[in-house]
Amino acid sequence: MEAAIRESGTRGLTDGPDKAFRFAADMLTRGEELGFETTLIAERWLGTDHPAWLLTSALAPLTRRMELMVAVHPGIIAPQAVAKFTASLDRISGGRAALNIVNGWNKEEFETFGAAQLMLNEAARYRRMEEFLRVIHGMWGDEAFEFHGEFYHVDRQTSPLKPVQMPNPPIYAGTRNDTGKDTIARYGDNWFVDYELDYRKWERNIEQAAVLIADMRARAARHGRKLGFSMSCNVICEHSNEAAIEKANALEEYGKTNRIAFIASRALGVGLLGTPDVIVERINRYEAAGVETMMLQFHPMIEGMETFAREILPLLDKRKAA
Repeated sequence: MEAAIRESGTRGLTDGPDKAFRFAADMLTRGEELGFETTLIAERWLGTDHPAWLLTSALAPLTRRMELMVAVHPGIIAPQAVAKFTASLDRISGGRAALNIVNGWNKEEFETFGAAQLMLNEAARYRRMEEFLRVIHGMWGDEAFEFHGEFYHVDRQTSPLKPVQMPNPPIYAGTRNDTGKDTIARYGDNWFVDYELDYRKWERNIEQAAVLIADMRARAARHGRKLGFSMSCNVICEHSNEAAIEKANALEEYGKTNRIAFIASRALGVGLLGTPDVIVERINRYEAAGVETMMLQFHPMIEGMETFAREILPLLDKRKAA
């Protein structure tokens, strides 16, 4: 991975296919072979990462079953374009496209990519997100859509290219913001459940997940809708709980080095660390609280994914068969 990052930031020809793309392709195809069902393609405009839409389009023909969730920042790409991009990906992949709406926190990203005036205060960003989702849904519809908001305007238009999935490709989003929660309840399909970042508070996070899910279900019900619920989690599976805790502590320290590293370490808060039996027991409890999808992170990635498939998936399958 380090070699891929160095190579991606260097001009000129490389030795064979791009290493970063090859790594992503190998990771995804192996994940599908092992039985994983969905993947998130993150968007980091300032990194050496390939743009999420281009990378996902390249990965789509290499997979057959996996849902392909693309991260999108309102304010950098217009919602009209996102509506058509998503419809195109949905058709290319045979109905496997999904969106992850990320309001954004990095001011430099917006400044560098031509949208400095759109890096707004929090309240304005969530008003923009609400309009963003309204426009996407409107453009997916069959009738001409008209909308004149604070941030976006559509004059009786519709995307001529329509998605495969009905009623629409699923939209995932996560937020602690109250206005944002109402927007997701009205226009989203799956909410990422929030949690405290300290893995030592995993039991409290399970209890809190049930409370938060009940609240979001009630919000969605007021609009005649239902939501799915996900959690983003870092998994550390070891032969002993002590060994897993040692690795978790090291990842916590790494998370203090920069914001991107923090994103990886914060996912420890769900508490999926320890022996396989411990991890399965905690997954069962989160499921009982209402969580339906676990978006898993591993460090190192391929090794961790292989361990999860070998040590944990059989225990989960055995539980379902019982």
